[in-house]
Amino acid sequence: MGFVIIHSDDNVKVNLQNGHKYAVRDIRLGEQIIKYGFPIGTATQDIKAGEHVHSHNLQTALSGEKEYAYTPVVQNFAKEKPITITVYPRKNGNIGIRNDIWIIPTVGCVNGIANRIAQKTGAFAFTHPYGCSQLGDDLLVTQKILCNLIQHPNAGGVLVLGLGCENNNIEALQKQLGAYDGERIKFLNAQNCKDEISDSVKIVTALQKQAEQDTRADMPISKLKIGLKCGGSDGLSGITANPIVGKITDKITAMGGTAVLTEVPEMFGAEQILMNRCVDKTVFRNTVTLINRYKKYFTAHHQPVSENPSPGNKAGGITTLEEKSLGCVQKGGQSPVTAVLDYGDTAEKAGLNLLNGPGNDMVAVTNLTAAGCHLILFTTGRGTPLGAPVPTVKIATNTKLAESKAQWIDFDAQTYDAQKLLDVITETVNGKETKNERNQYREIAIFKDGVTL
Repeated sequence: MGFVIIHSDDNVKVNLQNGHKYAVRDIRLGEQIIKYGFPIGTATQDIKAGEHVHSHNLQTALSGEKEYAYTPVVQNFAKEKPITITVYPRKNGNIGIRNDIWIIPTVGCVNGIANRIAQKTGAFAFTHPYGCSQLGDDLLVTQKILCNLIQHPNAGGVLVLGLGCENNNIEALQKQLGAYDGERIKFLNAQNCKDEISDSVKIVTALQKQAEQDTRADMPISKLKIGLKCGGSDGLSGITANPIVGKITDKITAMGGTAVLTEVPEMFGAEQILMNRCVDKTVFRNTVTLINRYKKYFTAHHQPVSENPSPGNKAGGITTLEEKSLGCVQKGGQSPVTAVLDYGDTAEKAGLNLLNGPGNDMVAVTNLTAAGCHLILFTTGRGTPLGAPVPTVKIATNTKLAESKAQWIDFDAQTYDAQKLLDVITETVNGKETKNERNQYREIAIFKDGVTL
């Protein structure tokens, strides 16, 4: 398959078989290594043309908080007529692309009960270890994520399962939940029941019968919210899978839809690209705050902001965080950045939204789900079975992975066929199961940074 030079300014080329970089000319000690047309670090020794460029001769140039200038790039995207999708209309004007019954524990102590109810009914239990012995912002974060899952439009019904003595008890959670659909959302405290399993099964069964009455209707794709995620990335992520997802982002936002990009640490080194696409100075300033606050989080814990990529990323040819980030942000295409969300916020503004949160796969897919995304486009070069509570379309960076892990992968990005991927997305929205759904691989994880009692 040979090599590719991604940008005319690059001084490295990429092997399309293994994703690793090689010098296209002699590079001096201390000189910047250029990929995607941007620096990905500096040479730690002289490098001859044709030599392998990786951790042994390339290091990051990232540092802590920075000052940024707003140099807006005007994108003239023509609006496109939204295509039609077939979905479940919700009372609040939102849509669901699934009509599942979810069980949401308020506290980890009832995880076993939730799993038994799920086994008996076919509902989906989203267990977690939190909800008690948490204080302040940490407890509030748990509540925000759980509340957003409870209100998620992909759920035709929800049983909120409590214990009764936890910090995050049902009454406390309801204060954060606000107004809710009492026909669709039910609550049960296990300590208040003689037989919590039997009582819960009755509730879930009733929710299932009610959800069976819901029907799909034609709606414009402008109502769709997609999450953007990469995990187990390799050197081809920024060449095949992420750029093709970027084309989808541009297509859906041009039709009035919403895309959400998270993994803030994997914006480090590529943040100026996103800042220059902010629609106004307010969104730009919010993006600067997003980046610098996350860098401060690293330094407050005495960790370097460049503590990334993972061992798997490095084996796949990614050397520095700058390189990883420049590939990662391509999932956002060229779309204007319309909003910046904090962790636990819900996406309300059409266009490309930036969502505060880590790159950790389980935390990130939960974060995107809680932000209201109906499905997630998840690119991977190494492969992963992980799925979110919402359909998770796995997009392989290379054909070898797509074929060897066909039980995980939904789409081969090395076909370079964006229209085919859009067809896969439309089919998924309209009801076709993704591989994570067929395998029943659905997980949540909640970010934690506070005191545990």
